[in-house]
Amino acid sequence: MTTVGEALVHLLESYDVDTVFGIPGVHTIELYRGLADSSIRHITPRHEQGAGFMADGYARATGKPGVAFVITGPGITNTITAMGQARADSIPMLVISGVNQRDSLGKGMGFLHELPNQRAMMQTVAMFSHRVEKPDELPIVLARAFALFASRRPGPVHIEIPIDVMAMPLDGAEREEADAPIPHASAETMSELARQCLAAKRPAILVGGGAKSAAEGLKTLAEKLDAPVVSTTNGRGIMHGHPLLVPASPSLKAVRKLLADSDLVIAIGTEMGPTDYDMYADGGFPQLQRLVRIDIDAGQLDRWPAFMPIEASARETVQQLAALLPDRRNERGGEARAKVARDAAWAGVGPRIQSHVRFLNTLRDTLPDSLIVGDSTQTIYAGNLYYDHDRVGCWFNAASGFGALGFGPPAAIGAALGQPGTTTVCIVGDGGFQFVLGELGAAVDENVPVIFIVWNNHGYQEIERAMVEVDINPVGVRPSAPDYIKIADAYGVAAERLADINALPSALLKAKASKKPHLIEIDEKLVG
Repeated sequence: MTTVGEALVHLLESYDVDTVFGIPGVHTIELYRGLADSSIRHITPRHEQGAGFMADGYARATGKPGVAFVITGPGITNTITAMGQARADSIPMLVISGVNQRDSLGKGMGFLHELPNQRAMMQTVAMFSHRVEKPDELPIVLARAFALFASRRPGPVHIEIPIDVMAMPLDGAEREEADAPIPHASAETMSELARQCLAAKRPAILVGGGAKSAAEGLKTLAEKLDAPVVSTTNGRGIMHGHPLLVPASPSLKAVRKLLADSDLVIAIGTEMGPTDYDMYADGGFPQLQRLVRIDIDAGQLDRWPAFMPIEASARETVQQLAALLPDRRNERGGEARAKVARDAAWAGVGPRIQSHVRFLNTLRDTLPDSLIVGDSTQTIYAGNLYYDHDRVGCWFNAASGFGALGFGPPAAIGAALGQPGTTTVCIVGDGGFQFVLGELGAAVDENVPVIFIVWNNHGYQEIERAMVEVDINPVGVRPSAPDYIKIADAYGVAAERLADINALPSALLKAKASKKPHLIEIDEKLVG
Protein backbone atom coordinates (compact mmCIF):
# COMPACT_ATOMS: atom_id res chain seq x y z
CA MET A 1 0.00 0.00 0.00
CA THR A 2 1.20 3.48 -0.87
CA THR A 3 0.27 6.18 1.63
CA VAL A 4 -0.54 9.82 0.96
CA GLY A 5 2.90 10.75 2.33
CA GLU A 6 4.65 8.35 -0.04
CA ALA A 7 2.49 9.48 -2.95
CA LEU A 8 3.45 13.09 -2.19
CA VAL A 9 7.15 12.27 -2.57
CA HIS A 10 6.48 10.40 -5.83
CA LEU A 11 4.48 13.32 -7.22
CA LEU A 12 7.13 15.85 -6.24
CA GLU A 13 9.70 13.77 -8.12
CA SER A 14 7.46 13.94 -11.20
CA TYR A 15 7.65 17.75 -10.99
CA ASP A 16 11.47 17.59 -11.00
CA VAL A 17 11.78 18.44 -7.31
CA ASP A 18 15.22 17.28 -6.21
CA THR A 19 15.62 19.07 -2.86
CA VAL A 20 13.35 19.57 0.15
CA PHE A 21 14.15 21.75 3.17
CA GLY A 22 12.60 20.84 6.51
CA ILE A 23 12.76 19.77 10.14
CA PRO A 24 10.82 16.56 10.76
CA GLY A 25 8.40 16.40 13.67
CA VAL A 26 5.71 14.11 14.96
CA HIS A 27 3.19 15.94 12.78
CA THR A 28 5.13 15.29 9.55
CA ILE A 29 6.86 11.94 9.95
CA GLU A 30 4.40 10.30 7.55
CA LEU A 31 5.59 12.74 4.86
CA TYR A 32 9.08 11.28 5.34
CA ARG A 33 8.06 7.66 4.88
CA GLY A 34 9.03 7.57 1.21
CA LEU A 35 11.75 10.23 1.26
CA ALA A 36 14.76 8.04 2.11
CA ASP A 37 14.19 5.80 -0.91
CA SER A 38 13.50 8.69 -3.30
CA SER A 39 15.80 10.80 -5.45
CA ILE A 40 14.97 13.88 -3.36
CA ARG A 41 17.69 15.30 -1.13
CA HIS A 42 16.55 16.46 2.31
CA ILE A 43 18.28 19.45 3.94
CA THR A 44 17.82 20.06 7.66
CA PRO A 45 18.04 23.70 8.72
CA ARG A 46 18.16 24.74 12.37
CA HIS A 47 14.88 26.67 12.28
CA GLU A 48 11.82 26.57 10.03
CA GLN A 49 12.40 30.17 9.02
CA GLY A 50 15.73 28.95 7.69
CA ALA A 51 13.92 26.22 5.75
CA GLY A 52 11.79 28.86 4.05
CA PHE A 53 14.74 31.12 3.26
CA MET A 54 16.73 28.16 1.92
CA ALA A 55 13.83 27.26 -0.33
CA ASP A 56 13.71 30.90 -1.49
CA GLY A 57 17.44 31.00 -2.32
CA TYR A 58 17.22 27.66 -4.09
CA ALA A 59 14.30 28.92 -6.20
CA ARG A 60 16.10 32.14 -7.18
CA ALA A 61 19.23 30.22 -8.14
CA THR A 62 17.50 27.49 -10.15
CA GLY A 63 14.24 29.01 -11.38
CA LYS A 64 12.43 25.98 -9.92
CA PRO A 65 10.10 26.14 -6.92
CA GLY A 66 11.77 25.74 -3.55
CA VAL A 67 10.00 23.18 -1.36
CA ALA A 68 9.76 23.07 2.44
CA PHE A 69 8.24 20.47 4.79
CA VAL A 70 7.21 21.98 8.15
CA ILE A 71 5.14 20.92 11.11
CA THR A 72 1.82 22.45 12.03
CA GLY A 73 1.60 25.32 14.56
CA PRO A 74 5.05 26.73 15.41
CA GLY A 75 6.63 25.19 12.33
CA ILE A 76 4.31 27.00 9.97
CA THR A 77 4.34 30.27 11.94
CA ASN A 78 8.15 30.19 11.85
CA THR A 79 7.98 29.81 8.09
CA ILE A 80 5.60 32.73 7.48
CA THR A 81 8.39 35.32 7.47
CA ALA A 82 10.16 33.54 4.64
CA MET A 83 6.87 33.20 2.77
CA GLY A 84 6.31 36.95 3.15
CA GLN A 85 9.70 37.63 1.53
CA ALA A 86 8.92 35.19 -1.28
CA ARG A 87 5.57 36.84 -1.94
CA ALA A 88 7.10 40.32 -2.04
CA ASP A 89 9.76 39.18 -4.53
CA SER A 90 7.58 36.82 -6.64
CA ILE A 91 9.55 33.69 -5.72
CA PRO A 92 8.00 30.23 -6.32
CA MET A 93 7.87 28.40 -3.00
CA LEU A 94 5.85 25.36 -2.01
CA VAL A 95 5.32 24.96 1.74
CA ILE A 96 3.79 21.63 2.74
CA SER A 97 2.75 21.42 6.36
CA GLY A 98 0.97 19.08 8.65
CA VAL A 99 -2.17 20.02 10.55
CA ASN A 100 -3.99 18.19 13.33
CA GLN A 101 -6.50 15.47 12.53
CA ARG A 102 -9.62 16.62 10.75
CA ASP A 103 -12.17 15.98 13.51
CA SER A 104 -10.24 18.23 15.93
CA LEU A 105 -9.82 21.31 13.74
CA GLY A 106 -11.28 24.55 15.01
CA LYS A 107 -12.49 23.06 18.30
CA GLY A 108 -9.77 24.39 20.61
CA MET A 109 -9.32 21.08 22.37
CA GLY A 110 -5.68 21.69 23.29
CA PHE A 111 -3.94 19.34 20.88
CA LEU A 112 -0.19 19.72 20.40
CA HIS A 113 0.72 22.54 17.97
CA GLU A 114 -2.93 23.54 17.65
CA LEU A 115 -3.93 26.83 16.01
CA PRO A 116 -7.47 28.24 15.85
CA ASN A 117 -7.43 28.23 12.04
CA GLN A 118 -4.06 27.56 10.47
CA ARG A 119 -5.26 27.71 6.89
CA ALA A 120 -7.02 31.05 7.38
CA MET A 121 -3.75 32.47 8.70
CA MET A 122 -1.80 31.12 5.74
CA GLN A 123 -4.25 32.56 3.22
CA THR A 124 -3.09 36.05 4.19
CA VAL A 125 0.44 35.44 2.85
CA ALA A 126 0.22 32.51 0.39
CA MET A 127 -0.94 32.84 -3.19
CA PHE A 128 -3.36 30.16 -2.12
CA SER A 129 -3.68 27.69 0.77
CA HIS A 130 -5.38 24.30 0.46
CA ARG A 131 -6.17 21.60 2.97
CA VAL A 132 -6.12 18.05 1.60
CA GLU A 133 -9.31 16.57 3.07
CA LYS A 134 -9.26 13.40 0.94
CA PRO A 135 -6.31 11.51 -0.54
CA ASP A 136 -7.37 11.92 -4.17
CA GLU A 137 -7.20 15.73 -3.82
CA LEU A 138 -3.40 15.63 -3.58
CA PRO A 139 -2.52 15.28 -7.31
CA ILE A 140 -5.06 17.99 -8.20
CA VAL A 141 -3.80 20.60 -5.74
CA LEU A 142 -0.16 19.94 -6.66
CA ALA A 143 -1.06 20.45 -10.32
CA ARG A 144 -2.70 23.74 -9.41
CA ALA A 145 0.40 24.89 -7.52
CA PHE A 146 2.88 24.04 -10.26
CA ALA A 147 0.59 25.58 -12.90
CA LEU A 148 0.68 28.85 -10.97
CA PHE A 149 4.46 28.70 -10.72
CA ALA A 150 4.77 28.17 -14.48
CA SER A 151 2.21 30.54 -15.90
CA ARG A 152 1.63 33.57 -13.69
CA ARG A 153 3.42 35.76 -11.21
CA PRO A 154 4.76 33.17 -8.75
CA GLY A 155 4.85 33.30 -4.99
CA PRO A 156 4.44 30.99 -2.00
CA VAL A 157 1.78 28.27 -2.02
CA HIS A 158 0.72 26.39 1.11
CA ILE A 159 -0.68 22.87 1.22
CA GLU A 160 -1.62 21.37 4.58
CA ILE A 161 -2.25 17.67 5.11
CA PRO A 162 -4.01 16.51 8.30
CA ILE A 163 -2.07 13.88 10.19
CA ASP A 164 -4.87 11.37 9.80
CA VAL A 165 -4.87 11.88 6.01
CA MET A 166 -1.08 11.48 5.63
CA ALA A 167 -1.24 7.76 6.43
CA MET A 168 -4.28 6.99 4.28
CA PRO A 169 -3.81 4.82 1.17
CA LEU A 170 -3.34 6.51 -2.18
CA ASP A 171 -2.25 3.98 -4.79
CA GLY A 172 -1.51 4.89 -8.37
CA ALA A 173 -1.36 8.67 -7.90
CA GLU A 174 0.06 10.25 -11.03
CA ARG A 175 0.86 13.80 -12.02
CA GLU A 176 -2.19 15.72 -13.22
CA GLU A 177 -1.90 18.06 -16.17
CA ALA A 178 -3.37 21.45 -15.29
CA ASP A 179 -4.35 24.19 -17.70
CA ALA A 180 -1.67 26.88 -17.32
CA PRO A 181 -2.22 29.50 -20.01
CA ILE A 182 0.46 32.13 -20.28
CA PRO A 183 -0.91 35.52 -21.36
CA HIS A 184 0.26 36.82 -24.74
CA ALA A 185 0.18 40.25 -26.32
CA SER A 186 -1.98 40.42 -29.42
CA ALA A 187 -0.54 41.23 -32.84
CA GLU A 188 -2.41 44.55 -32.76
CA THR A 189 -0.88 45.44 -29.39
CA MET A 190 2.62 44.59 -30.58
CA SER A 191 2.13 46.62 -33.74
CA GLU A 192 1.01 49.65 -31.72
CA LEU A 193 3.91 49.25 -29.31
CA ALA A 194 6.36 49.13 -32.21
CA ARG A 195 4.76 52.31 -33.60
CA GLN A 196 5.22 54.06 -30.26
CA CYS A 197 8.85 52.97 -30.16
CA LEU A 198 9.54 54.26 -33.66
CA ALA A 199 7.98 57.63 -32.81
CA ALA A 200 9.98 58.11 -29.60
CA LYS A 201 13.05 60.33 -29.67
CA ARG A 202 14.23 59.71 -26.10
CA PRO A 203 13.09 56.21 -25.03
CA ALA A 204 14.18 54.42 -21.85
CA ILE A 205 13.67 50.95 -20.41
CA LEU A 206 13.09 49.90 -16.79
CA VAL A 207 13.83 46.27 -15.87
CA GLY A 208 12.85 44.39 -12.71
CA GLY A 209 13.17 40.83 -11.52
CA GLY A 210 10.48 39.71 -13.95
CA ALA A 211 12.74 40.67 -16.85
CA LYS A 212 15.49 38.17 -16.02
CA SER A 213 14.13 35.58 -18.44
CA ALA A 214 14.24 38.22 -21.18
CA ALA A 215 17.86 39.25 -20.57
CA GLU A 216 19.21 38.09 -23.92
CA GLY A 217 16.46 39.75 -25.93
CA LEU A 218 16.68 42.94 -23.88
CA LYS A 219 20.15 43.68 -25.16
CA THR A 220 18.90 43.49 -28.75
CA LEU A 221 15.83 45.58 -27.94
CA ALA A 222 17.78 48.25 -26.09
CA GLU A 223 20.30 48.56 -28.92
CA LYS A 224 17.57 48.82 -31.55
CA LEU A 225 15.77 51.47 -29.50
CA ASP A 226 19.03 53.13 -28.50
CA ALA A 227 17.44 53.35 -25.06
CA PRO A 228 19.15 53.59 -21.67
CA VAL A 229 18.26 50.61 -19.45
CA VAL A 230 17.69 51.22 -15.73
CA SER A 231 17.84 48.09 -13.58
CA THR A 232 16.12 47.73 -10.23
CA THR A 233 17.58 45.59 -7.44
CA ASN A 234 16.23 42.30 -8.77
CA GLY A 235 17.11 43.23 -12.34
CA ARG A 236 20.83 43.59 -11.68
CA GLY A 237 23.08 41.49 -13.88
CA ILE A 238 21.07 42.26 -17.01
CA MET A 239 23.30 43.87 -19.67
CA HIS A 240 26.35 43.98 -17.39
CA GLY A 241 28.92 46.53 -18.54
CA HIS A 242 26.85 47.67 -21.54
CA PRO A 243 27.13 51.38 -22.44
CA LEU A 244 23.32 51.66 -22.37
CA LEU A 245 23.05 50.28 -18.83
CA VAL A 246 22.32 52.48 -15.82
CA PRO A 247 22.82 50.12 -12.83
CA ALA A 248 21.39 52.60 -10.35
CA SER A 249 18.22 52.92 -8.32
CA PRO A 250 15.20 54.81 -9.68
CA SER A 251 15.12 56.45 -6.24
CA LEU A 252 18.18 58.54 -7.19
CA LYS A 253 17.65 62.04 -8.58
CA ALA A 254 19.85 61.47 -11.63
CA VAL A 255 17.93 58.36 -12.65
CA ARG A 256 14.60 60.08 -12.09
CA LYS A 257 15.73 62.93 -14.31
CA LEU A 258 16.64 60.48 -17.08
CA LEU A 259 13.17 58.92 -16.87
CA ALA A 260 11.36 62.26 -16.60
CA ASP A 261 13.13 63.51 -19.73
CA SER A 262 12.24 60.34 -21.68
CA ASP A 263 9.29 60.53 -24.05
CA LEU A 264 8.66 56.76 -23.79
CA VAL A 265 9.43 54.49 -20.83
CA ILE A 266 8.97 50.72 -21.17
CA ALA A 267 8.81 49.04 -17.75
CA ILE A 268 9.37 45.28 -17.94
CA GLY A 269 8.71 42.88 -15.08
CA THR A 270 8.81 45.47 -12.31
CA GLU A 271 6.07 46.17 -9.77
CA MET A 272 7.38 49.74 -9.43
CA GLY A 273 7.20 49.49 -5.64
CA PRO A 274 8.57 52.12 -3.27
CA THR A 275 11.52 50.05 -2.03
CA ASP A 276 12.97 50.47 -5.52
CA TYR A 277 11.35 53.68 -6.73
CA ASP A 278 10.99 55.73 -3.54
CA MET A 279 13.32 54.25 -0.95
CA TYR A 280 13.83 57.65 0.67
CA ALA A 281 10.03 58.12 0.94
CA ASP A 282 10.24 61.61 -0.55
CA GLY A 283 7.44 61.12 -3.07
CA GLY A 284 9.70 62.45 -5.78
CA PHE A 285 9.34 59.83 -8.50
CA PRO A 286 8.27 61.80 -11.58
CA GLN A 287 5.15 61.57 -13.69
CA LEU A 288 6.31 59.76 -16.82
CA GLN A 289 5.29 61.13 -20.21
CA ARG A 290 4.31 57.79 -21.74
CA LEU A 291 4.60 54.63 -19.70
CA VAL A 292 4.32 51.14 -21.17
CA ARG A 293 4.16 48.28 -18.68
CA ILE A 294 4.82 44.65 -19.59
CA ASP A 295 3.91 42.28 -16.76
CA ILE A 296 2.54 38.77 -16.47
CA ASP A 297 0.30 39.79 -13.56
CA ALA A 298 -2.84 41.82 -14.29
CA GLY A 299 -3.07 42.82 -10.62
CA GLN A 300 0.32 44.50 -10.80
CA LEU A 301 -0.69 46.40 -13.92
CA ASP A 302 -3.73 47.76 -12.08
CA ARG A 303 -1.66 49.05 -9.16
CA TRP A 304 0.43 51.45 -11.28
CA PRO A 305 -1.55 52.48 -14.36
CA ALA A 306 0.12 52.98 -17.71
CA PHE A 307 -1.06 54.33 -21.02
CA MET A 308 -0.19 50.90 -22.47
CA PRO A 309 -0.55 48.06 -19.95
CA ILE A 310 0.43 44.76 -21.56
CA GLU A 311 -0.32 41.54 -19.69
CA ALA A 312 2.18 39.13 -21.20
CA SER A 313 5.39 37.18 -20.72
CA ALA A 314 8.44 39.45 -20.62
CA ARG A 315 10.64 37.08 -22.61
CA GLU A 316 8.19 36.56 -25.46
CA THR A 317 7.12 40.21 -25.66
CA VAL A 318 10.67 41.53 -25.69
CA GLN A 319 11.66 39.11 -28.46
CA GLN A 320 8.60 40.02 -30.55
CA LEU A 321 9.14 43.74 -30.13
CA ALA A 322 12.84 43.54 -31.00
CA ALA A 323 11.94 41.63 -34.18
CA LEU A 324 9.58 44.41 -35.24
CA LEU A 325 12.14 47.21 -34.92
CA PRO A 326 14.94 48.26 -37.28
CA ASP A 327 18.52 48.60 -36.06
CA ARG A 328 18.93 52.21 -34.91
CA ARG A 329 21.78 51.88 -32.43
CA ASN A 330 23.44 55.21 -31.51
CA GLU A 331 20.96 57.23 -33.57
CA ARG A 332 19.21 58.79 -30.55
CA GLY A 333 22.09 59.48 -28.21
CA GLY A 334 21.12 56.65 -25.91
CA GLU A 335 24.63 55.79 -24.80
CA ALA A 336 25.40 59.45 -24.05
CA ARG A 337 22.17 59.78 -22.05
CA ALA A 338 23.01 56.63 -20.11
CA LYS A 339 26.53 57.88 -19.33
CA VAL A 340 25.22 61.22 -18.06
CA ALA A 341 22.79 59.38 -15.77
CA ARG A 342 25.44 56.91 -14.56
CA ASP A 343 27.97 59.63 -13.80
CA ALA A 344 25.45 61.87 -12.05
CA ALA A 345 24.04 58.96 -10.05
CA TRP A 346 27.54 57.92 -8.98
CA ALA A 347 28.35 61.45 -7.84
CA GLY A 348 24.98 61.70 -6.13
CA VAL A 349 25.39 58.69 -3.85
CA GLY A 350 28.36 60.34 -2.14
CA PRO A 351 31.72 59.11 -0.81
CA ARG A 352 30.40 56.68 1.84
CA ILE A 353 28.22 54.73 -0.58
CA GLN A 354 30.97 54.87 -3.21
CA SER A 355 33.40 53.16 -0.83
CA HIS A 356 30.92 50.33 -0.27
CA VAL A 357 30.34 49.92 -4.01
CA ARG A 358 34.09 49.74 -4.61
CA PHE A 359 34.18 46.91 -2.08
CA LEU A 360 31.47 45.10 -4.07
CA ASN A 361 33.34 45.71 -7.31
CA THR A 362 36.45 44.13 -5.79
CA LEU A 363 34.42 41.12 -4.71
CA ARG A 364 32.84 40.77 -8.17
CA ASP A 365 36.12 41.14 -10.03
CA THR A 366 37.95 38.71 -7.74
CA LEU A 367 35.20 36.08 -8.00
CA PRO A 368 33.57 36.68 -11.41
CA ASP A 369 30.22 35.04 -12.23
CA SER A 370 29.45 34.53 -8.56
CA LEU A 371 26.13 34.44 -6.78
CA ILE A 372 25.97 37.25 -4.19
CA VAL A 373 23.20 36.85 -1.64
CA GLY A 374 22.62 39.70 0.77
CA ASP A 375 20.96 40.41 4.05
CA SER A 376 19.83 43.86 5.15
CA THR A 377 23.18 45.52 5.83
CA GLN A 378 25.12 48.60 4.81
CA THR A 379 27.03 47.33 1.81
CA ILE A 380 23.90 45.68 0.40
CA TYR A 381 21.96 48.93 0.73
CA ALA A 382 24.79 50.60 -1.17
CA GLY A 383 24.73 47.98 -3.91
CA ASN A 384 20.99 48.34 -4.30
CA LEU A 385 21.57 52.03 -4.93
CA TYR A 386 24.41 51.56 -7.43
CA TYR A 387 26.10 48.34 -8.51
CA ASP A 388 26.56 46.45 -11.76
CA HIS A 389 26.65 42.70 -11.19
CA ASP A 390 28.11 40.44 -13.87
CA ARG A 391 25.60 37.58 -13.88
CA VAL A 392 21.84 37.70 -14.44
CA GLY A 393 19.75 36.79 -11.41
CA CYS A 394 22.78 36.36 -9.16
CA TRP A 395 22.50 39.54 -7.09
CA PHE A 396 19.59 39.27 -4.69
CA ASN A 397 18.86 40.20 -1.11
CA ALA A 398 16.16 40.95 1.43
CA ALA A 399 16.89 44.67 1.67
CA SER A 400 13.86 45.49 -0.46
CA GLY A 401 10.24 44.40 -0.51
CA PHE A 402 9.46 42.52 2.71
CA GLY A 403 12.93 43.27 4.11
CA ALA A 404 13.42 40.27 6.43
CA LEU A 405 16.57 40.22 8.54
CA GLY A 406 18.27 36.83 8.66
CA PHE A 407 17.47 36.07 5.02
CA GLY A 408 21.03 36.05 3.69
CA PRO A 409 22.82 33.02 5.23
CA PRO A 410 20.07 30.41 4.73
CA ALA A 411 19.14 31.79 1.30
CA ALA A 412 22.80 31.55 0.30
CA ILE A 413 22.89 27.92 1.43
CA GLY A 414 19.80 27.17 -0.66
CA ALA A 415 21.25 29.02 -3.66
CA ALA A 416 24.56 27.16 -3.41
CA LEU A 417 22.73 23.83 -3.30
CA GLY A 418 20.80 24.88 -6.40
CA GLN A 419 23.91 25.97 -8.32
CA PRO A 420 26.72 23.79 -6.97
CA GLY A 421 29.16 24.84 -9.69
CA THR A 422 28.84 28.54 -8.89
CA THR A 423 30.74 30.42 -6.19
CA THR A 424 28.22 31.73 -3.65
CA VAL A 425 28.95 34.65 -1.35
CA CYS A 426 26.70 35.78 1.49
CA ILE A 427 27.01 39.33 2.84
CA VAL A 428 25.37 39.70 6.24
CA GLY A 429 25.62 42.23 9.05
CA ASP A 430 26.61 41.37 12.61
CA GLY A 431 23.03 42.09 13.69
CA GLY A 432 21.26 40.12 10.97
CA PHE A 433 23.57 37.12 11.32
CA GLN A 434 22.46 36.67 14.93
CA PHE A 435 18.95 35.87 13.67
CA VAL A 436 20.24 32.69 12.00
CA LEU A 437 23.65 31.79 13.43
CA GLY A 438 22.63 28.16 13.74
CA GLU A 439 22.38 27.77 9.97
CA LEU A 440 26.19 27.58 9.88
CA GLY A 441 25.56 24.04 11.10
CA ALA A 442 23.41 23.29 8.06
CA ALA A 443 26.20 24.56 5.79
CA VAL A 444 28.63 22.22 7.55
CA ASP A 445 26.25 19.24 7.38
CA GLU A 446 25.94 19.59 3.62
CA ASN A 447 29.51 20.87 3.04
CA VAL A 448 28.10 23.82 1.12
CA PRO A 449 31.01 26.07 0.04
CA VAL A 450 29.35 29.39 0.89
CA ILE A 451 31.67 32.29 1.68
CA PHE A 452 30.02 34.15 4.57
CA ILE A 453 31.16 37.78 4.81
CA VAL A 454 30.17 39.27 8.15
CA TRP A 455 29.94 43.04 7.80
CA ASN A 456 30.53 44.13 11.40
CA ASN A 457 29.35 47.62 12.28
CA HIS A 458 28.69 46.71 15.92
CA GLY A 459 24.93 46.97 15.90
CA TYR A 460 22.17 48.31 13.69
CA GLN A 461 24.14 51.28 12.38
CA GLU A 462 21.74 52.24 9.59
CA ILE A 463 18.87 52.47 12.10
CA GLU A 464 21.06 54.41 14.52
CA ARG A 465 21.96 56.86 11.79
CA ALA A 466 18.30 57.27 10.85
CA MET A 467 17.40 58.03 14.47
CA VAL A 468 20.15 60.63 14.81
CA GLU A 469 19.10 62.33 11.56
CA VAL A 470 15.64 63.06 13.00
CA ASP A 471 16.88 64.00 16.49
CA ILE A 472 15.89 60.76 18.23
CA ASN A 473 18.22 59.56 20.95
CA PRO A 474 19.24 56.10 19.68
CA VAL A 475 17.88 53.22 21.74
CA GLY A 476 18.11 49.49 21.06
CA VAL A 477 20.60 49.73 18.21
CA ARG A 478 23.74 48.38 19.90
CA PRO A 479 23.08 44.69 20.63
CA SER A 480 26.25 42.89 21.67
CA ALA A 481 27.63 40.40 19.18
CA PRO A 482 29.59 37.19 19.69
CA ASP A 483 33.11 36.63 18.49
CA TYR A 484 32.28 35.38 15.00
CA ILE A 485 35.68 33.73 14.56
CA LYS A 486 35.05 31.62 17.66
CA ILE A 487 31.48 30.86 16.55
CA ALA A 488 32.80 29.65 13.20
CA ASP A 489 35.46 27.56 14.93
CA ALA A 490 32.80 25.96 17.12
CA TYR A 491 31.06 24.74 13.97
CA GLY A 492 34.35 23.67 12.38
CA VAL A 493 34.25 26.47 9.81
CA ALA A 494 37.50 28.13 8.78
CA ALA A 495 37.40 31.87 9.47
CA GLU A 496 39.50 35.00 9.51
CA ARG A 497 39.11 38.63 10.53
CA LEU A 498 40.60 41.05 8.01
CA ALA A 499 43.02 43.65 9.38
CA ASP A 500 43.46 45.35 6.01
CA ILE A 501 40.81 45.68 3.29
CA ASN A 502 43.54 45.22 0.68
CA ALA A 503 43.76 41.59 1.84
CA LEU A 504 40.19 40.96 0.63
CA PRO A 505 41.07 39.42 -2.79
CA SER A 506 43.51 36.89 -1.33
CA ALA A 507 41.04 36.00 1.46
CA LEU A 508 38.27 35.44 -1.09
CA LEU A 509 40.46 33.26 -3.29
CA LYS A 510 41.59 31.20 -0.31
CA ALA A 511 37.97 30.73 0.77
CA LYS A 512 36.94 29.64 -2.71
CA ALA A 513 39.85 27.22 -2.98
CA SER A 514 38.83 25.49 0.27
CA LYS A 515 35.57 24.26 -1.32
CA LYS A 516 34.02 24.36 2.15
CA PRO A 517 32.05 26.87 4.19
CA HIS A 518 34.27 29.81 5.06
CA LEU A 519 33.75 32.98 7.10
CA ILE A 520 35.42 36.35 6.64
CA GLU A 521 34.73 39.12 9.15
CA ILE A 522 35.17 42.73 8.04
CA ASP A 523 34.91 45.72 10.35
CA GLU A 524 33.02 48.40 8.44
CA LYS A 525 35.66 50.96 9.49
CA LEU A 526 38.07 49.26 7.07
CA VAL A 527 35.86 50.38 4.20
CA GLY A 528 34.49 53.68 5.51
